[in-house]
Amino acid sequence: MDKKWVYKPKHQEETAAQLAESINVDPLIARLLLSRGIRTFDEARAFFRPDLSLLHDPFLMKDMDKAVAIIDKAIRNQERILIYGDYDVDGTTAVALVYRFFKHLYDQVGYYIPDRHSEGYGLSMQAIDWAVDNGYGLIITLDCGITANEQVLYANERGLTVIITDHHLPATLPEAAAILNPKQADCPYPFKELSGCGIGFKLAQAFASRNEIDEQYVLQSLDLLAVSIAADIVPILGENRILTHFGLKKLNENPTVGLRAIIQLCCDKKDLNITDIVFTIAPRINAAGRMGDAKNAVELLLSNNMQEAESRAQVINETNTDRRDVDANITREAMLVAEATSDFTSRRTTVVYGQNWHKGVIGIVASRLVEQYYRPTIVFSHADGLLTGSARSVNGFDIHHAISQCAEYVDQFGGHKYAAGLTLREENIEKFSSKFE
Repeated sequence: MDKKWVYKPKHQEETAAQLAESINVDPLIARLLLSRGIRTFDEARAFFRPDLSLLHDPFLMKDMDKAVAIIDKAIRNQERILIYGDYDVDGTTAVALVYRFFKHLYDQVGYYIPDRHSEGYGLSMQAIDWAVDNGYGLIITLDCGITANEQVLYANERGLTVIITDHHLPATLPEAAAILNPKQADCPYPFKELSGCGIGFKLAQAFASRNEIDEQYVLQSLDLLAVSIAADIVPILGENRILTHFGLKKLNENPTVGLRAIIQLCCDKKDLNITDIVFTIAPRINAAGRMGDAKNAVELLLSNNMQEAESRAQVINETNTDRRDVDANITREAMLVAEATSDFTSRRTTVVYGQNWHKGVIGIVASRLVEQYYRPTIVFSHADGLLTGSARSVNGFDIHHAISQCAEYVDQFGGHKYAAGLTLREENIEKFSSKFE
């Protein structure tokens, strides 16, 4: 593959010199800061000296007042509250953080992680029925729900109240009691790139503030939040940079028991960084939901007993080993399928599918194909006439928008600029692939 190198334009030497003088650094450092959009003394200070006092007021987020009031009312009325999250790292860390916070304050709290294979992504009808059957009155979604229009209507019909917290791109909003998502067009929250766990953190922060609860009950889970930020590949700028800085500090000095068990088992270095989270800690947490039941990951992250946590970490580590084998096999098959297409060399995208490819690893396989061919890529698993796909993109190409332009052939989709998920019927795959190309 030929590569085209695009160099960033050189900033004006005068601007770099002024910044260098104002913060007393070498002009080279100033030019590096300018390339990251940092142009003033205050911006440089925030970059080099993260401070929790610089976090935004959570009540700037649209519907935050409403969400806190709904939870307050549920607790006063002794309603059962269900914390509902996605099965990936962001979702499971979010559930662990929010569940731990509210469970400390109120006993009638439970959590639910959908099964990737039988329920699929997001808020499921099965989960709503389970919540009603088990006496829950309020569902709080984490890292999912922004596209769950039918499911929220069904939950409303069954007498449930739903608060959605999500960071995926919204389209037609569900009729939920409150929606926390800074990417809503009319949401004034200044920072738009929080992880799903990050929005859960802001909800806990707001509830603690409104009810005069010691903020340490929120901050004690910053290591979980740092893991979510690193694993979900959200920009480590602004608020995320502050949260990651203090989350890494806690991860290295006094991690939660479950994370400590993973670190002791798999990390042989003293000072952990973002790379260690992305390539060592996160894949093991993710493996639980990819290959089996993501509740195992949440149980590990909620562990208070070290011996129990070590046992759970060992199981998850073995699951991750199995995931690697499946991932490698499907990647080889997917490359053979891609390269066997007649117009492979002229295509600008890669769309492949295989019979019963494991749904839990097709996202990883898509990333591998992007690395190999550097094209927007969708890998589908084919089962029972339905194709479930995972999409990954390349720099500068909005794959979520591209899929939306092919919506006539798609049953359901959601995601980000660089990663998305979708389902479609088998008879539509050729038309979809052609239009996507």
